[in-house]
Amino acid sequence: MSATLVAPPLALYVHFPWCVRKCPYCDFNSYSLHGQLPEASYVEALLRDLQSQAASVSGRQLASVFLGGGTPSLFSAEAIARVLDAARTLCGLSADAEVTLEANPGAIERGRFAEYRAAGINRVSLGAQSFAASMLERLGRIHSPQETCRAAEELHAAGLENFNLDLMYALPGQDLRGALADIEQALALEPAHVSHYQLTLEPGTVFAAQPPALPDDDLAWEMLEQCAARLAAAGFAQYEVSAHARAGREARHNVNYWRFGDYLGIGAGAHGKLTLGGRIVRTQHTREPRRYLSNPTNPSRREVPLQDVAFEFMLNGLRLTRGFSVALFEERTGVAFDAVSAQLKQLRVEGLVSLDSAEPPGSEPGCWRTTPRGARFLNELLLRFLPSRHATAEVPLSTLC
Repeated sequence: MSATLVAPPLALYVHFPWCVRKCPYCDFNSYSLHGQLPEASYVEALLRDLQSQAASVSGRQLASVFLGGGTPSLFSAEAIARVLDAARTLCGLSADAEVTLEANPGAIERGRFAEYRAAGINRVSLGAQSFAASMLERLGRIHSPQETCRAAEELHAAGLENFNLDLMYALPGQDLRGALADIEQALALEPAHVSHYQLTLEPGTVFAAQPPALPDDDLAWEMLEQCAARLAAAGFAQYEVSAHARAGREARHNVNYWRFGDYLGIGAGAHGKLTLGGRIVRTQHTREPRRYLSNPTNPSRREVPLQDVAFEFMLNGLRLTRGFSVALFEERTGVAFDAVSAQLKQLRVEGLVSLDSAEPPGSEPGCWRTTPRGARFLNELLLRFLPSRHATAEVPLSTLC
């Protein structure tokens, strides 16, 4: 039995694939920049890409835009403005649209944040990662702790108070004191949002081939718990596995992902998800920038099989601390709740999920969400929803900031 599939909110993701230097832990689609940045030609390709996809979402305004990478802050404010103007013209931006720019503290010219704000940016995600110089060196980062502090000062001076700091924990040689010290220094910069990720060894990265010595699982869990408690004491509510925000400062773009919303993806390697004619379609562009530049209007398209939709929803919905309602599941998937109710009920018996009336604040009545124990074993929990033909597959959990 199927439910009615309702078109959800729409967002736009724009990928900028170049970095000054690729970090040894990074498995994102990014490339070290050699020679001059092809800013003009890449922006032209993005505009052609967006124009070719805009017709498929006619009449649906963008609720958010996320400029990610790579390092988007390598591009000038003028280039960013051209992309945002095209989004406004071709798709339309809602009056209160959230527009986020990812930035590396080591790839920002002094004072440029004011120019980005004038171009239409109203939120920034700053890749701090750590405030210990030794940790930054081990992570292959090109910036210093002082540069992160200066970038935060410039954000405040530019009126961009709504900014996120990315932090990582369970770093090579890190102890609990070091992890908590990073949180304290982040709080001193007065961000609106903190994304707190555990360093993981991803296939295909330098760290996977040459693994550094990392804290054991018990220490990593203690870091997570104590850092989350410190953030909560400072007024940051945890609303997703790795995301903490002051009231009203949740990353709306990422919440749209986690609530199984729609998004256009433009740029090299960019992914998209669209609800079209009662179907859920995923798009993906070629990853290699030169190939994208030669053909930016032909992403691959794949309809998500009905038996996979529920699993894909769970990959996202169970990351949120407030969980999801039956109504949201059915509206966003077109699948009757009966398809997952047995698994959820069994997980509830095992103490891995709960069915709450309206907890925490912001939840809808009858929300299913993970318990603290379920959150610790989220990967194993999600395998319960994996279609039988993929029973041995690994769970690809995304980390969005």
